[in-house]
Amino acid sequence: MTSAASTSVSSPSFTRTHIKSGDNVLLRLPSGDYRNLKVHDQPGRITLGKFGSFQQKELIGHPYGLSYEIIPDGKIRVREPETMTELEDTSATNELISDGNFVQPLTYEEIETLKKTPGVHSSEIIKMQINQNANYELKSEYSKEKYKKRKEAKFFQGFSILEPNMFNICEYWFFKDPQRIRGIRADSLGQMMSFANIHPGARVLVVDDTGGLLVSAVLERLGGEGRLLTITDSESPPTYHVVEQLNLDTEQTSKIMTYLNWAEIDEKWAPVETYEPGENRSNSAKVRSEKRHARAEELRKRREEFWAGEWDALVVASEYEPFSIIERVEPYLAGSGSIVVHSPYLQTLTDVHQKLRAEPQFLGPAVTEAWLRQYQVLPGRTHPMMNMSGSGGYILSAMKVYDDATANSEWIARTAQRKARKQRNAEKNSSSTPVPQDGGGSPSGVANRHTVPSLGTDSAPEATTANPGSAEVADEAMDSD
Repeated sequence: MTSAASTSVSSPSFTRTHIKSGDNVLLRLPSGDYRNLKVHDQPGRITLGKFGSFQQKELIGHPYGLSYEIIPDGKIRVREPETMTELEDTSATNELISDGNFVQPLTYEEIETLKKTPGVHSSEIIKMQINQNANYELKSEYSKEKYKKRKEAKFFQGFSILEPNMFNICEYWFFKDPQRIRGIRADSLGQMMSFANIHPGARVLVVDDTGGLLVSAVLERLGGEGRLLTITDSESPPTYHVVEQLNLDTEQTSKIMTYLNWAEIDEKWAPVETYEPGENRSNSAKVRSEKRHARAEELRKRREEFWAGEWDALVVASEYEPFSIIERVEPYLAGSGSIVVHSPYLQTLTDVHQKLRAEPQFLGPAVTEAWLRQYQVLPGRTHPMMNMSGSGGYILSAMKVYDDATANSEWIARTAQRKARKQRNAEKNSSSTPVPQDGGGSPSGVANRHTVPSLGTDSAPEATTANPGSAEVADEAMDSD
């Protein structure tokens, strides 16, 4: 029997190494800001403000991960990667430096004129500022390097192309609008995917109020194999703008992704039947009725797929109360199914944690906080960054188990079998006492043959276990010893 869970898509389209027409790309500017834009193989310029502009078709065919500098006539060229060199510290210090208007003879108007002059590259403007700076030679080697970096961040005309993976996309949204993704940092998102055990072939339920950040992360982890069902609060198909940034094939993602709203997952709710067959109706009315009937039939299949259960994980980042979501969806999770909830507020998850501990079907509920510290890694200058985010939110994780009062633990079953085996061996040893033989030349009272009991042919007494198969394997292993 073929089910939606076995739907698979070729994974190569989920990973792209070069830019194609129609792709969304992330650009990192020298200032550290990000730009998200769509590239087309058509005439048109991409303007980056003071960092220059270039023809958008220049990006087509270029690989991700490289840095480029903008040259005249709207062209771009690959920038040579910088190597980390050990700075040789000198006796120069910063104590004799005095700031003032005379330090930099180049004025703002002169710099703007140079930027508009044809044939003058941004790197030449930076060199002019360094050469004419009166305090540059008084600086220490570390201060000189910082000065050059500041000028490049302000005047260099170039950019870096980032691969549209979930780490870069999450970083982009976290620095641009953290409220939109409910404060989920890149390391928190990775922990959520690990706690939920998202892997190719998994069947996952997602409640996403982050614009599609969770849906995108799950799709990337599935790699085109498995099933993803999102639960929304709208009747129309959900729009996840973050998914578009991954450059996934819409036709392929639709094969593994579907949706339902909260009313549709309720088994007591019934949609209004609008199909009215009849021969006396007009052709247009029949067509509309058949379309409504087809939508109703497709909805029925999606609901039955959800009710069939055996979902591997539930991942939640929603504005609604988390425990109410877990109560609604938990009956449809499989045994050992993972439950992962993210919230920017600790108190919200501690309340859910206490409720889950009181329920026997939830195993090991825990609340964690992701901790991240970014470092500057340079020879002789490795240290934590001065500005870092305070928190990436809190994560609640738990596992669903079946609450069976009649099941015993495997340790109890093995103990019962071990005792039964010892008692059986003792009874056989007592019944196999040697009996003297009268003839055959053997001395009286000495047996010339002993009967050895066969332990491997006897079966152990039945015991109630949670996993009888593993107990039988352990029994055979003990008999072989």
